[in-house]
Formats: sequence, C-alpha cells, structure tokens
Amino acid sequence: MPPPLWFLNWPDRARGGAGVAAAETSGKGASELSSQKKFDEIKKANQAAAKKLVEDQFSSSSEDDDEDAEEKQGKILVKTFNIYTSQTDGDASELERTRQYMNEAFQSGAMTCLICIASVKRNQAVWSCCGCFCIFHLVCIQKWAKDSLFLVSSPLTDDDFGKKDYPWPCPKCRYEYKRSETPSRYYCYCGKVENPTLDPWLIPHSCGQICEREFKPPCGHKCLLLCHPGPCPPCPKMITTTCHCKKAQPVPRRCSAKEWSCRLPCGRTLLCGQHACENACHAGDCQPCPRVSKQRCICGRQTAERFCASPQWQCDQVCGKPLRCGNHTCEQVCHAGPCGDCPRSGKRSCPCGKSKFTLPCTEDVPTCGDSCDKVLECGIHKCSQRCHRGPCEICRQEVEKQCRCGKHTKRLPCHKPYLCETKCTKIRDCQKHQCRRKCCPGNCPPCDQVCGRTLGCRNHKCPSGCHRGSCNPCPETVDVKCNCGKTVIKVPCGRERTIKPPRCKQLCSRPPTCHHPTQEKHYCHFGRCPPCRQSCQKTLTCGHLCPVSCHDEALVKQTGSHQSAGPWEQPSEPAFIQTALPCPPCEVPIPVECLGQHEVSPLPCHSANPYSCKRFCGRLLDCQNHTCMKECHRVTKLNSSADVKKAGAECSQCEEECTKPRPSGCPHRCVLPCHPGNCPSCLQMLKIKCHCKLSILYIECLKLTSADLKEKELLISCKNQCPKELPCGHRCKEICHSGSCPLNCSQKVKLRCHCKRLKKEVQCSKIEDGQVSLECDALCKEMKRKASEIKEAEAKAAIEEEKRRQQAELEAFENRLKGRRKNKRRKDEVEVEQSSWQKYKNLIMLPVFGVAVVMVAWLMVYND
Repeated sequence: MPPPLWFLNWPDRARGGAGVAAAETSGKGASELSSQKKFDEIKKANQAAAKKLVEDQFSSSSEDDDEDAEEKQGKILVKTFNIYTSQTDGDASELERTRQYMNEAFQSGAMTCLICIASVKRNQAVWSCCGCFCIFHLVCIQKWAKDSLFLVSSPLTDDDFGKKDYPWPCPKCRYEYKRSETPSRYYCYCGKVENPTLDPWLIPHSCGQICEREFKPPCGHKCLLLCHPGPCPPCPKMITTTCHCKKAQPVPRRCSAKEWSCRLPCGRTLLCGQHACENACHAGDCQPCPRVSKQRCICGRQTAERFCASPQWQCDQVCGKPLRCGNHTCEQVCHAGPCGDCPRSGKRSCPCGKSKFTLPCTEDVPTCGDSCDKVLECGIHKCSQRCHRGPCEICRQEVEKQCRCGKHTKRLPCHKPYLCETKCTKIRDCQKHQCRRKCCPGNCPPCDQVCGRTLGCRNHKCPSGCHRGSCNPCPETVDVKCNCGKTVIKVPCGRERTIKPPRCKQLCSRPPTCHHPTQEKHYCHFGRCPPCRQSCQKTLTCGHLCPVSCHDEALVKQTGSHQSAGPWEQPSEPAFIQTALPCPPCEVPIPVECLGQHEVSPLPCHSANPYSCKRFCGRLLDCQNHTCMKECHRVTKLNSSADVKKAGAECSQCEEECTKPRPSGCPHRCVLPCHPGNCPSCLQMLKIKCHCKLSILYIECLKLTSADLKEKELLISCKNQCPKELPCGHRCKEICHSGSCPLNCSQKVKLRCHCKRLKKEVQCSKIEDGQVSLECDALCKEMKRKASEIKEAEAKAAIEEEKRRQQAELEAFENRLKGRRKNKRRKDEVEVEQSSWQKYKNLIMLPVFGVAVVMVAWLMVYND
C-alpha cells in the first residue's frame, strides 16, 4: 500500500518547526541559509524515497492476488490459449504445464530469482533459461555467468587463458551455455521484442505476439500461442500418418501424437529367424522371442531348454580337444570352430626378448645370459640382472633427489620418494586459506574446507568446497502448505517467509467454535474461522427455534474503557470484544385473539398476549337493546356454552332510558329503564282538546291508543255544539266533531236587493246555492241616480277648492320675496273671503259620506 500522506508531507511539516527553532536560537544570517539548503536536500531525498517506495509496491507482482487480479488473469489466459484451442482444435489438457508456468507468472511471489532470492517484478528486466524455463533477473544472471567463467578459468595458466570457450551453467538445471550466449539485453519470452513494454492485460514480460518458436522435438511446425513463459505445448497441427507396422491406412492425427498403433499383430520376423512377433503394433524393435526350445551349446556337448531369442550359449566345460602338435589339448572354454595351433609352437623369445629360439613345443625357452636391460618402475634406470624369468626387482640405485616443492635435495634409493616437511604457504583458489600441504609441488589442490557461508535463503549454509565469488543458490525447496496441509506448493528455500500460502480448495476441517455441531462450509484458511452465519436454532423459552444468524461469537464495540489524558491525545479506534449475545425475542407470528374476541392478528411470539383492539366491546347488554361501549376488554365466561356476543360482568351497565317505539299516538316514555321485552301498558292520562278546540278532555292513554277511528271520534268529542262558522257565516248546528262542518246551512237570513232597500227572509243554503235572488225596483234606481249626482258635485267642489288654495300659496310666496328689501315694507294682509261652500262643506259632507259607507257595506253583505 502507498505511504500515508503525513509521510510524504513530513518535510513540509518539519519546515515550520525547524524555522521556529532557528529563529529562536540563531536568528538571521548565514546559518539560516545553510539550514534551509540542508532542509531542501532532505526534503528532496525523502520525496524521492517515498516515490520509489510507491512505484516498487505497485509494480510488484505480489499485489495481484485480489479477486480483480484473478479475473484479469483468467481473461489473459483465455486470450493466450485462444488460437491453440479454437483455430487448431487443440486439447486444452495438453496446456497444463504451460498453464502452470503462466499461473506462476501471475501468482504472488511465485516468480523468484534463485540468485538473489527476491521477487521478480513486472517492470524488471529478466532472462529465462531454455532448459528449465526458470526466470532470473538479467543483472543477476549476467553476474552469475561472469563469476562462473572466472572460477572455471582461474586454475589455467596465462598461456591457456582465453583459448578455450568454457561454458557457464544455469543456476537451477545446470544446463550449459557458451560464453557467447551470455545475455546482454532484455527480450520477451519468444525473443522477438527487445525491452517489451509493461502491459497490464498481457502476461508479465510478454510481447503479446504469436510465439512461433520451434517445437521440441522439432517437427517443422511453430508454436501458435501468444508469447508465453515455460515450454511450448505439444504441436496441435493435423498430419496424415500410418501406424508403426505400416499395415493400416494413413489417418489424420495430431503432429504431437503422429506415432500410433493399429493394435493388430506386428508380424515381423524375430531375430531367431523362426517365429514372428505376436505383439500388437508397436514402435521400435520387436522384443526378443519369448518362446522356449531345446538348444545345444556352442561346442555341442550339452543341450538345455532356453529362450528362442538367445540360440547361442556356452557351457562351463573346457574344450579339451587335442591340438595339432599332439602333445597338448585345447584349454579354451566351449567355443565354435577349430581350436587353432599350439601356443608353444614356432619361434619363441627369451625372457628379456633379446634372443629367439626354435624349439619343440614340449621344451621351455632357456635364458640368454645377457643383461635384462628392461626399464624399471622408476622409468630412469634399467634392470642390471641377467636375463631372468619373472618381474624385475625395484630400483635400488642411490640418486640425488629433489623434493616436490624443489626447495630441498637428498641422496636416496631411486624407488623411494622424497618429501620434505616444508608446508606450502600459497593461497588456494578460494583466496582465503593457505595450502598447508607438505612439500607442495606448486599445483595446490582446490580448498578442501567446506564453504559454510550462509546462503541467500538464510536457512542453510553452503555445502560446497571453499570457493571464490558468490555461493550457488540454495538447491533446497520448501513446501509451503495451507492450514490443513493438503495443498502444497514448492518454493525456493528462503521464500517461505514472504510468499503467501496456497489457496486450498479443501473444506475447513476445524471444529466449530459455536454451539452448532458442524460449521458452515468454507475453504481451508489461516487464522480464525469466519463468523458462523448459520441459523442459531436454539430452543427459546417459548419453544420456537431462534431463526437469526449464530451470535455465539459476536463482535461488540467496547466503549468507555479508555479515557483520554487530554485534548492533545488522538482518539483511539474503538475496541471490539467477542462475546456471546443472548437470543433476541422470538418473532414467530402467533395468531392472538383480542380481549373482546373481535379479531385474530398475528403477533410476535415474545409479545403474543391478549391485547385490546381499541374497538368498542359491542357485546349485547342485559337490556337486549344496547351494546357495551367500553374499549375492547376481557370478558369472564361463566360457562363454556355461554354466548360469545353476550355481555359479561366486566361490561358496562345500561343506564339509558327505554327508547323502544311507543304505540301510535302515545306521547309518553316508558316508565321503566332500558329493559328487554315489550314495554308495559301506558296508564297515564292524556290532556287533549276536543275536535272543536274549546274544551280540554282527560283520557287514559291506553284507551286512546287502543281505540279504533269511531271510538277515537267519540272519545275526543266534548258533546257540545260545534262552534265553527260555516262559509255562510252561521254557526255549525252539529255536535263537536272532527273534520269540516256540513255545508247545508238551515238558518233563516234576510235577502236584500242591490241597493239594500228591499228585504226578504230565505233559508241560507238556498242563497248559497243561488236558488233565490231579489231585484231592485224603480225607486231603488232613482235613489241610486241622485247619489251619483251628489258625488259628482262634491268632486267638482273639491277641485275648485284646491285651485284657490294653490293661488293663495303663490301670492304668499311672492309677498315674502318683496319683504327682503332694505326698508321693510309692511305686509299687506290679504284676507280671502271664504265662500259659503267652504264655510259649510264639513257640515254637508259628513252625513253624505256616512250614508254612502252604509250603503256600500250593505251591498257587500247582500252580495255575499
């Protein structure tokens, strides 16, 4: 991960403190300039170090182990193998070895340089061995090759140095390379591109092009994968080839599996020359004939059952046939052909070889008597004895001998070696230890001490002889195991502390730490198992099982455990403790009936108690008319067969008046409180007016309400004459009754003419019916004419009187206008002389008007 921001900004923070300190201590001057310069240098160095740290951590291949990197790795592998599997129908199982190398290229810490025992990063130049395909840093392998060549050529003399092209070996597989093959540049895996660019969507150190390397063993085709580490897969090309025995027809097959067997009998003649090969079609030479037969030995003396594949064999007997000389026999063991001449025939030499003799084979060759003169074992002197049989004696001649180191001389028998006691002080080829060998001739042997230096793995010491230069990489490999030990990867010794353990696909076998008999299935891992996510399933007090996730090892935030010393102390992260939490309240829905049995609602089990639904109770009270208006409440049942809708002792008591409908016509309320059943008969007295509304009667309510129409008519009648007036104006002659009065009025009335002068008594009903009428006579008409004339005269007199009054008002107004002058004039009073009509009009008009009114009234009554 990148360094924190405070690390990158540390010089800026330090600048303020340094400046304040400098201002307080040294003031202004040259010291401030030097301090500022030194500060800037430190700042640049720290920022460069931080930048390098960030680049190294982000460029390392060990940062690609997260899930996104695995997904990206899968896409890259599919892209790399696409051509092999799609265009040529290659078998993906043949790519396993190449896939393993590619996975190591992606896997965190898998690519390790065995020389420096460090991870190979994406942005570093590398070199790959063509024998074991191991990857090394380019700088490390160059140094390795240089040191190896120097160590090999160091024992040579100056004349021989540089004349031989000594090879240098791969640090892992010891595959030898020539001096000219020492890598000097950074190439991709296929060797096409120099200094390949870093592409996150390609395999590290790959150019992304098609590999096109020759297959091994060579078949004429080239690799079709994208540039990749490790060996190329088998050739996927299709060719037409026949079987091993050449009997079957040619068929198309993969070039990598072009040799095939038709499974038919081979049929080729075996080496015995008698039988044919019965094995299925196979590659290479046929196996020896497996049949057994009786065969004679070479000399023909013995017969034995032997495999047909080895017909010639020797017995253990000596030949014993007489030779041509006739004196000796053949001493060879069972052989074929003639025995040959006698080995003692022909010319034979004496023991020293100077003289030759021709003697019969029965006689031995004599000595010649001359000196032997054979060179002794010392290689300098010759044997001084006479010709003799057997080996010569050792050289006993005394000579001046020089020791091997050439520092001392001494006379000794020639056969004795001379070694002085002087120890060699030369430094051996390890350049660390002296030779210390007695009488060393100068070619000091390699150092025989063990190197013993700690190797780069920090676990082992170098087991080689003491040497110069760097020690060989540790040849040991370490098994890095998963927690259960079933998944193992081999890594170079020394990398087991930094490489991540392999991802094991086996299920974790640890016993559960909670109350469950088995834990949730998850893969093998290090550290604590993940929290159990199984359902708790503990039996609660209510009998149900706890359905929440397991809470035996819950992390609970611990608060209040630490109190800060002051405001300068940074707040610490909250501490979490692992503890078992109690099961939460049961939430299983239980159907619960409310207290008043109105509804059934599902409630959580922990609160599944009878409850009030907030409705009115609604149970029928004892009055059988009203229901309980209390909020839903508990009702005690007296017996199990009680009506559910019947009120109980806890219900309210009805305090209402009886509201049952009264009989028709009864205005009284029931004297009883609210009660079941019918109300009692009403015995109250009704105060009621009779039909004519003049008398007040007191009647029992029961009699009135239970009577029919006729009886009611009699009960309400006051038995007096009806006081109502008929339309004619007379009083009804019937007894008090209901409804309208009859219209046949029998009253005698006076009938008058229109002028009211004539009159006649007639029955009222006849007048109403228009059956009788009285007309005016001539006198009546004359009186009517005179009355009209009087009216006309009165009207004219009224008009004239109005005119005179208006004239008087006009003159009075004009007089008032004249009186406003300066000198007021005296108003002349004009007296208007009243006429006789004005003086006596009131006396005349009053009687006339009275008579007219009476006549009009009489006419109106008469007409009615």
